Amino acid sequence: MATLLPFEESAAHTLGIEGGYSDHPSDRGGATQWGITEAVARADGYTGAMADLPKARALSIYRRLYWDRIGLDWIAAVDRDTAAELFDTAVNMGVGVAVTFLQRVLNALNRQGRDYPDLKVDGSAGPATAAALRALIARRGIVGRNAVLIYLNALQGARYIELAELRAANEDFVLGWAQRVAFTFPPTIRKAA
Repeated sequence: MATLLPFEESAAHTLGIEGGYSDHPSDRGGATQWGITEAVARADGYTGAMADLPKARALSIYRRLYWDRIGLDWIAAVDRDTAAELFDTAVNMGVGVAVTFLQRVLNALNRQGRDYPDLKVDGSAGPATAAALRALIARRGIVGRNAVLIYLNALQGARYIELAELRAANEDFVLGWAQRVAFTFPPTIRKAA
């Protein structure tokens, strides 16, 4: 069986989490298909019914508006699981939120700048973000890589609770969100070899 490319693997995972059509009355995003909100689909030029949004169109949106916008090919070249986690978070929470999470985590793990300089936390990934991730993994190995995934998920979970605290209607989604955090590329913690 052929190995999937990083985008294909990540998109298949996120499609599985997002499922198909949803139009929950508590969801401010309104009608969604494959995790693509109606606003995003319309901005992309889609004019049909959301329930009919083709999977191929969703994948095209995933690629352009999430994967490429973050520059996840750079991140995937360093670590596929981190790229997949960022992609899934971006589809669910937005590109800026996902990248901000990574930048904050990398800054917290750089040992006061001894391993690599602090990143500007601006929600915009670039070569410096990928270089910081590469430096962390080179210096700290699997333990550093796993810490990135753990803390990305921790920030994601904390944001879900904040969303529920800020708007009671979001409580309708907290249980499902917990499953998303729990099962998105769970790392295996082990000592670096």
